[in-house]
Amino acid sequence: MNQDLVAHVSAPSSRPPPGSCDCHVHVFDGARFPFAARRSYTPGDARVVDLVAFEQRIGIDRVVLVQPSVYGFDNAALLDALGRLGERARGVAVIDLETVAPAVLQAMHAQGVRGIRLNLEVSGQRNHGFALKQLKRAEGLVGPLGWAVQVYADVDVIAELAVDIAALKVPVVLDHFAGIKSHKKDEQKTAFASVVELVKRGNAYVKLSAPYRASHSAPDFDDVAEFAMALIQARPDRLVWASDWPHTGSSASRTGNLDQVEPFRKTDAGRALNQLASWASTPVLLQRILVDNPARLYGFDPVAA
Repeated sequence: MNQDLVAHVSAPSSRPPPGSCDCHVHVFDGARFPFAARRSYTPGDARVVDLVAFEQRIGIDRVVLVQPSVYGFDNAALLDALGRLGERARGVAVIDLETVAPAVLQAMHAQGVRGIRLNLEVSGQRNHGFALKQLKRAEGLVGPLGWAVQVYADVDVIAELAVDIAALKVPVVLDHFAGIKSHKKDEQKTAFASVVELVKRGNAYVKLSAPYRASHSAPDFDDVAEFAMALIQARPDRLVWASDWPHTGSSASRTGNLDQVEPFRKTDAGRALNQLASWASTPVLLQRILVDNPARLYGFDPVAA
């Protein structure tokens, strides 16, 4: 086990409720599952054993593994991890929307995949027509399986797509506070309001995750609180929490040197859970965000009373 991935993580002040879910984590194992040649960075190892140790540290029972960009369309590492973790885990894959066969998706479903990811942020894709075409194609592919479509994009892109997302017949999960940037809150005020209205419509979920991607105010990132509170007030049944473990770096700081291993951020997820508890100020709200919403969204069994 890599102690560096858990040594800096504190236990939260109060243990999360049974069945709590971390809805966005990655695994990296370059020796067993080589990274794609066309990628923007090279991560270190963050294996299943490290993930289990991390979640035990913060008291989380369930996880959703998300395919990272360094593996492209090759979901082998993700599926291997799902097999090792069993019923405590679900997956979000990345697929070639134009070529994937329905039988491949059916096989992924049997292995625990419950969604696909459209990573518009990493690709720098901001074209509305292109994004809408991807969303519609994704809807057609995953709708019959009951999966969600996960979107990582800037809040301005989400706002432009809000009407289109609201019309989709599948759940749409918006990564990392729906792409808001706290230092741009004045210029993004209208876009964030559009996201709040979209969430109120019911088919869009937001991940309260990776505040360091939304804020520059380390270590507590307190300036994301107003966004979290607005979303909780709007639709607490459409929010989930995630750590974003093992906390990959920022695309803005990457040099393009793939021979250099990019270090993971030293982020304290225990502190992040304490922050969530301060936003979701009642046990009922915390139960909804950590347990009930992810169970419904990703198809986990109900937690026994």
